[in-house]
Amino acid sequence: MNITVVGTGYVGLVTGACFAERGNRVWCIDVDKTRINKLKDNIIPIYEPGLEELVRKNSEERRLRFSTDISEGLREAEICIISVGTPPKSNGEADMKQVLAAADCIGNNLEHHCIVVVKSTVPVGTSRLLYGLIEARLCERGVGCKIEVVSNPEFLKQGMAIEDCLNPDRVIIGVSSERARKAMQKLYSSYTDESKIIFMDTASAEITKYAANTMLAARISFMNEMARLCDAVGADINDVRAGVASDRRIGGAFLNAGCGYGGSCFPKDVSSLSAIGDAYGVDMSLTSAIDKVNRRQKKLLPVMLRKRFGNGIGGRKIAVLSLAFKPDTDDMREAPSIELINMLIEHRARVTAYDPIAYQSAAAVLPPEVSYAKSAEEALCGADAAVLVTEWAEFSDIDWKSIGEKMRSKIIFDGRNIYEPSALRDIGFEYYCIGRHCLPEWN
Repeated sequence: MNITVVGTGYVGLVTGACFAERGNRVWCIDVDKTRINKLKDNIIPIYEPGLEELVRKNSEERRLRFSTDISEGLREAEICIISVGTPPKSNGEADMKQVLAAADCIGNNLEHHCIVVVKSTVPVGTSRLLYGLIEARLCERGVGCKIEVVSNPEFLKQGMAIEDCLNPDRVIIGVSSERARKAMQKLYSSYTDESKIIFMDTASAEITKYAANTMLAARISFMNEMARLCDAVGADINDVRAGVASDRRIGGAFLNAGCGYGGSCFPKDVSSLSAIGDAYGVDMSLTSAIDKVNRRQKKLLPVMLRKRFGNGIGGRKIAVLSLAFKPDTDDMREAPSIELINMLIEHRARVTAYDPIAYQSAAAVLPPEVSYAKSAEEALCGADAAVLVTEWAEFSDIDWKSIGEKMRSKIIFDGRNIYEPSALRDIGFEYYCIGRHCLPEWN
């Protein structure tokens, strides 16, 4: 099929590359000329395992092309996918400027029948809104073609997005006509088990995306609240998790306690779902509580360091491992490291950070006083304390006995509970973690 993807951000680029990999002819369109020129030269603006290779392969085979000219991309398009950002406003609502602008461009350039697919995460009613907007533009131009607007939310996990796109757990499609249903079935059934394709109305599809992410966020916030209780009563959250996860109705996914979730989806989608409820007069107390617990949890590592060092944190070298909100991505949006580092800099600590990937994106949002190391060992050398914020796999293999000899003080704050407390204490470390009765006392 001929597909046009409007937006070459994280979701748009992954989606375009994966549809091209499945044999479709794909145009990726963006207003950012610099980004498009880089993509034409196979320079990928985001980090995602396997994405660079996929883009290069399909570009060379001419199935994947890039342009700033939407009319060029729409010329033969059977399906046009809107995949632009919907960042949160200050009140939690999704900012729809980019989505509306994309729809406006489509309406001003489309010349033939087309299925318009909304993959951006958008509030309920957006599909109907965009249909009206595009139809109005077509009428103004005297173009008699018909359009259909479909909701097809994405469920990509950063760090596993290629696998998620090529082999999805499910494909949610909200349609309002049989013609749109058949077109979307043709698109996906060529490489996805039809049992995984779930059709519904557009409003239900729009809500499904928010509901799924909020459910996952709820599991994390619940376990983080349980971790605080475990610290208070002397229990171990890892043991509690094992016991809870053994119930097959619950399972173990998204039940790890830590220093809070971040990223482009969970914080934004939880807030947006609350805002949708408010707009329709529905009390969303539980959803609001999920966000409240997470915001509190992201303050925990800063509080732990203040407890341990008191007013003596100024001038100390603190090694932060690492920066992105999760492993295998360079995404710094809502990352717990931001609040931690801002507190450390505010109290005049010397921060040296190490992240395998996220240097450039981190430098754009962190204070200029932060120093960046090329390895964990470099960051830890001479450090008064290590703070693990993101659980990259390489941190599980650190030789703490050897590196501890190079640190000024053998102190570890483990924000993801990846180490065994007794093992580190046996080699002379002060070890603090979350929910395992390992919190520092006030200094």
